[in-house]
Amino acid sequence: MRSKVAFLIVLVCALAVFAPSSFAQKPDAKSAPGQPASAAAAPEAKAAARPKSFDLSAMDKTVNPCEDFYEYACGNWRKNNPIPSDQSRWGRFNELAEYNRSVLHDILEKAATPDPKRSAAMQKVGDMYASCMDEAGVNAKGKAPLKSELDKIAAVSNKDQLMETVAWLHAQGAPALFGFGGQPDLHNASMIIASVGQGGLGLPDRDYYFDQDDKSKETRAKYVEHLTTVFTLLGDSKEAAAKEAQGVMDLETKLADAAMKRVMLRDPKNRDHKMKVSELSTLAPNFHFDRFFAATGAPSFAEVNVVPPDYFTKISPVIDSVSLDDWKSYLRWHATRSAANFLSEDFVKANFSFYGQYLNGQKEQQARWKRCVQTTDGLLGEALGQSYVDATFGKEGKDRMLQMVDALESSLGEDIQNLDWMTAETRKQALVKLHAISNKIGYPDKWKDYGTVSIVRGDLLGDVQRARAFEIKRNYAKIGGPLDKKEWGMTPPTVNAYYSASNNDINFPAGILQPPFFDRSVDEAVNYGGIGVVIGHELTHGFDDQGSKFAADGNLTNWWTDADRQEFEKRTTCVADEYSKFVAVDDLHLNGRLTLGENTADNGGMHIALMALRRQMEKDAKLAEKKDGFTAEQRFYIGFAQVWCQNATPESSRVLAKTDPHSPGEYRVKGTVQNSSDFAKAWGCKAGQKMVSDNACHVW
Repeated sequence: MRSKVAFLIVLVCALAVFAPSSFAQKPDAKSAPGQPASAAAAPEAKAAARPKSFDLSAMDKTVNPCEDFYEYACGNWRKNNPIPSDQSRWGRFNELAEYNRSVLHDILEKAATPDPKRSAAMQKVGDMYASCMDEAGVNAKGKAPLKSELDKIAAVSNKDQLMETVAWLHAQGAPALFGFGGQPDLHNASMIIASVGQGGLGLPDRDYYFDQDDKSKETRAKYVEHLTTVFTLLGDSKEAAAKEAQGVMDLETKLADAAMKRVMLRDPKNRDHKMKVSELSTLAPNFHFDRFFAATGAPSFAEVNVVPPDYFTKISPVIDSVSLDDWKSYLRWHATRSAANFLSEDFVKANFSFYGQYLNGQKEQQARWKRCVQTTDGLLGEALGQSYVDATFGKEGKDRMLQMVDALESSLGEDIQNLDWMTAETRKQALVKLHAISNKIGYPDKWKDYGTVSIVRGDLLGDVQRARAFEIKRNYAKIGGPLDKKEWGMTPPTVNAYYSASNNDINFPAGILQPPFFDRSVDEAVNYGGIGVVIGHELTHGFDDQGSKFAADGNLTNWWTDADRQEFEKRTTCVADEYSKFVAVDDLHLNGRLTLGENTADNGGMHIALMALRRQMEKDAKLAEKKDGFTAEQRFYIGFAQVWCQNATPESSRVLAKTDPHSPGEYRVKGTVQNSSDFAKAWGCKAGQKMVSDNACHVW
């Protein structure tokens, strides 16, 4: 869980995105009220093995690397690592996340044991985890923990009360109808501005409501079935539940029709609509934004960024035309959806059945202890993260990473200096931006203080809502104030990394600074192929199709000449067209425009990481020596490819192809190496072989 606010306006580009697993109980993970968490978790809480860097056994050497390098590097791994029944996809990221989860589990099992010597932070994370693990206690309460939300919605008697209720739900972590929060001002990134943005859908993307292929039609029917089930669980008759479900579907279809397509939202100009609050109120009078903003408790403000204005213009009359009963059904659904994973077994199973099994092809629910670890990390991550960092990451690891970052930044600078398609004027500005990039490694310099969060052992949904409300309130309070560049958008155990355009910084949580990405026991060639490419990837995000539109200070600024921008667009179009030819599943192709930023970052990251490795080899001849029968550069490419070894269900592949800006692991490898003349030289590949592109794309 990267962010607790409802939506993200500011550009943040991450290395990988994982669909959150639904919180779900397993029938064999039970405990009685008040029973120690360990009693329930012990049968299934097996320590995960630490992943390996450069795994020779993962390779299928019967495959020609010049024909299918992904299968060559990962073939045996994929054969020997089928998707676990409690996952929708399984790759090296998941392996490391599972290992990190076992480390966190050990920490939380100890913290969950009542002990007056526990620190305040450990008491909160321990009691949150214990509340979550008390399966019998949660089941005994049924839907009762949701009563205040349901009563609040039931009490709405006219449209005038609607927006205050929406604001109240937002504060509980149930962002219905649209998103609201504080984000850096696109034109003054040092300050936080209020932002509202489209949202409020229960299906993964607005296109799910309109695509006319058989699978999309089936998905809509299954969604209505799921809504009907949920309303029945809330106590409605089958007939009433079916009517409410269709009403919600019809209303969400109107919201989806007004929403901007995902690819269009990638362009910062489509997210740049600052206006006075009075102008927004005139634009969308039926939203009653004066009441909504007052009800949120956010500080008063005069300006707001609106993403996109058309959404609010189109939905304003819908607020009036849709019946109050349908609006109340919609709010009941979104309140329940946000709480479902923390209610009794019937709600959990229903949620998993649609979102986990049907949409993503996950065969069974994960063990409860895993879900509880993820919940605690997601909500109290910087409290739990302190113990994780102590157990896994030290000063030596941070210093080593900083050295690699310096090496990659130097390589990117050299690459920019030598670009044959960029003129001196734009090159100068690109270097200014590069030299201004800052980096955050491992964990925050200052930990978040959760002192005001009330965690009550035995009150799972209440604990979740109070932790969510803490983050939401923190976000609201920033509006009108300065940007805090020291804050993190990921918790320390997270297996991911990201670039922030408003901060102009790269961020590497401790969770990813382990094998297979980074291993102090392997040679530099492998580390540069792993974490080195990751560093290069995040640096390149500052210069991809989105990041390139932000200046060194984080502001949305055009620092390009017209001719250079045209040349850049030509080269990124090559990348977009290349990846659009890849088939994600069945007859569904990747959307090269949706994945353009990540693909550009992959290609640039690999190129500059190899440059940095070659510099190191010039300084130390031993690094260039063959090992395990491979040259240093060959080991670099194997190390890179093995980070992306992956299997995925057809269902999750379909969802991700429509919603994820990242390409599947297979194409992150194939698409990148086939553009690399260095790869072809390292492996002796010839023109006409599949890993040698006839029209190689090169941006950075």
